[in-house]
Amino acid sequence: MNKRLECVVKGRVQMVLFRDFARRTANKLGVVGFVKNLDDGSVYAVAEGEENSLNQFLNAMKKGSIFSKVTGVDERWGESLGEFNDFKIKYE
Repeated sequence: MNKRLECVVKGRVQMVLFRDFARRTANKLGVVGFVKNLDDGSVYAVAEGEENSLNQFLNAMKKGSIFSKVTGVDERWGESLGEFNDFKIKYE
């Protein structure tokens, strides 16, 4: 059964290729959804997929990319809505 993970990643996560890291990680794990920067300097991700894959994705978000410094991750779990076909970076 697929699940949905929404998370806000805090710390030095903008201007350090974090969104690209999230997309590459999601693609490797077969996770779909999106990632985008927030105005407060954090990054917001919505991911759907198998629970095990989402746990691996979450662990990667907590660790961060090579240039980032993650100080915290707020996570919320729910049921998959099935609204995504791939994982994208949103530029809004």
